[in-house]
Formats: sequence, C-alpha cells, structure tokens
Amino acid sequence: MTTTSTSSTVAPVAPGLGTGLRVLIADKFESNGIAALEALGCRIASEPDLTVEQFPEAMTRHDPEVVIVRSTKVSGSAFEAARSLSLVVRAGAGYDNIDVEAASARGIFVANCPGRNAIAVAELAWGLIICCDRRIPDATAELRAGKWNKKGYAKDARGLYGRTLGVIGLGTIGTEIAKRGKAFGMRVVAWSRSLTQERADELGLGYCSSIINLVKMCDVISVSVAATPETANLIGEKVCHAIKPGAYVINTSRGSVVDAAALAAAAKERNLRIGLDVYAQQPAPSETVFKDPIINLPNVYGTHHNGASTDQAQQAIAAETVRIVERYLRTGQVPNCVNRAASTPATTLLTVRHLNQPGVLAHVFYTLGQAGINVEEMENVIYEGAKAACARIQLDDAPGDEILNAINRNENVLSVTLAGLPAR
Repeated sequence: MTTTSTSSTVAPVAPGLGTGLRVLIADKFESNGIAALEALGCRIASEPDLTVEQFPEAMTRHDPEVVIVRSTKVSGSAFEAARSLSLVVRAGAGYDNIDVEAASARGIFVANCPGRNAIAVAELAWGLIICCDRRIPDATAELRAGKWNKKGYAKDARGLYGRTLGVIGLGTIGTEIAKRGKAFGMRVVAWSRSLTQERADELGLGYCSSIINLVKMCDVISVSVAATPETANLIGEKVCHAIKPGAYVINTSRGSVVDAAALAAAAKERNLRIGLDVYAQQPAPSETVFKDPIINLPNVYGTHHNGASTDQAQQAIAAETVRIVERYLRTGQVPNCVNRAASTPATTLLTVRHLNQPGVLAHVFYTLGQAGINVEEMENVIYEGAKAACARIQLDDAPGDEILNAINRNENVLSVTLAGLPAR
C-alpha cells in the first residue's frame, strides 16, 4: 500500500522526528549543507571517499535512515545491507548511479535535485562549443610549446552567428543551452520527447519531430537528455551518420546516451568537432586513470564530467538537498521523488467518509484484507475542525456488497461509495 497526499509523495510516518535523523553523506558535500542538516537535529556521518565495494559495510555500521550521494554508486548490495534506510537523495539531477529498482523493491524513496545545476551545465556546454569553433585548447597548447600559428587558427574559425543550433532534450539544461544559443544570434531548433510545435513556438524555437532531421540541418548539436533505458544509445549509428558534415557535437548528459564507436567513426568520416563532458568509458569517482580512446581523436575536446561543479551550482544543490531532508523529517513528504509508480494495478476507487476517530481505517483495511483485496494507494483528507475525514482508497479489485456492508457497520463510518478507475 502506498499512502499519498494530493500534492506530493508521502511516507507513512515522519522518521526520526524528535530523535535525530541518522544521515550518511557518502560523497563530498558542501560544509554549509552539513551545518544546516545538523541544525535540523540530524546526526551526520560523513564518508566522502566511500567506494561501491565499501558501501554495504558502511550501511551496516552507520545504519542510516537517509543517504546523500553525488557520484558515488549505490548498488543493490548497499540496499540489501540497509536496515533503517528509507530515503536516498541524489545531490544532483541524474540518478543513474543509484539502483532505483533495488530501492523501490525495499520501499526506499529516491529523490533528486533537478534544475539546480542547469545553468552551470549550460555554461560548460557553451565553453565546449566555443572550444570546438575556435580550437582554444589546441591554440593554448601550441603557444605553450612556443609555436605561433595565427593564420592556421584564423582559417579554422568558422563562427557561430547565424548558424543553426540543435538541442536534443529540452529539459532545464537544454532550455538554458537554447537561451544562450539565441543570445549568440543562432537559429535554435529542438527535439524532445515531450516537445510540441505549440510549446516550441512559445519558446521561440524551431521544432523537429525527428532527431535524424535535426542533425541533418544543424551546425552545432547539443545533447542534454537524462540517462534512462529508453535513451541508451539514443545517438546511435543512424543518427551519427546523418550528422551534417563539419558539425560540432556536444554531450554534457551521460556517456550512455551516445554510441561512442559510431560517433568516433562519424567524426573521422564527416570531419566533426566534438566536445564531451561525459564518456562511455568513464572512471569511477575514486579512480584517477582515464582510458576512453575517443579523447585521442583530433578535434575532440573534453572536460572531467564537471559540468555541474561550480560553486554556485553546488550551493544550490546543497540547499535543495537540505530542503528535501527537512520536509521528510517534519512531514514525511518526499519532494522530487523519482521512484513513485506511474501506475498501479488499481481498478476501483473506494471512498469512505468517516469520523476522525482511532481504528476506523484499521477496520476498513482489515475488512478488505479478509476479502483478499489489496490497497494499492490512498489518501485521507481531514476536514477543517478535524471532526471528520474522507479516505479515498484505490483497490486492485471491487469489493462486493457484503464487504461494503461490513465496512459501513462501523459506527464511525458515515458513508461508503464505490467507483471504477479509468484504465492506465
């Protein structure tokens, strides 16, 4: 059974309230964020250098109720070792380093901090675009080697004004990248799974219903989609070999969304320039050796997956992380929950208006349980004055008249109604 309110995900109780919520910070985290959590009464254990192999033992040793991570991987083994864990907060937007399926199977909420690093990532994306256009890293390397090549770099600079920028993925990061493209005087077109012509018109962007069509027409292509099973190799062989010759390709999302081999082949065949902050072969947070071969190609420029790593972004993410933990501590609600089911097997809505007295809902649930009917989701709304309430209970099967009559016989039940739910 999942208990919800009308506005956000809710836990059955507010854990740790009055006792000091146990929080394990298994990554680097802003000191003022730690201070803010301590001010809430949280008991903090900070282990910023934990590896995925060490995580299960740390879970056993600290027995946290909340875990906060940035890049550290939280595997199924870590969740298996958890006894009291009920919430994992990813201090950032993407959460592919967390085994969400394992968390969901154990009734553990996963939350993230979307949008707080959007400007930082967009700024880095534009740094990579400019590097591709003006070859700034190559020019700097030659200057440091004592070589003056003004004519060569002047010849290779194409310029961005009046050219076409294609944004693949128009979330908060993609939107910020698009805004900056317009400021550079570029024509901006976009593709996103949820983007419509009407929405593109509102934003003043061109609309593409096909990634293939977008890459054929764009001089600069920026990828900023979330890493999900659906976006794995989204930029695959067909897309890579449709890219306009001489185009710039920028990826600041995740390495998994681009077929690295196909992109490398297209870079050679179509004279592409590439800017990457993420890679197919990316070291773990605790590793210092980088071996992805794509960086050795000419006209490929890279950074160390630090698009979100500005002081401004990290302060904003820390503040959002504290907000999530505080709401959970005080109310049991989980802002930005990413693993609430989009749909359930519920087919029937049972509405019970009742007096706000102990044992009423226990009576309802016991009666349903005796009939083998499962509660999939519910909300219980208290009316002003707290004398009465209304429970809206989603069920996986419709109770018969005998069950409804049994529920209604409780002296604190005011009325019982039944309705079918639309198919989802």
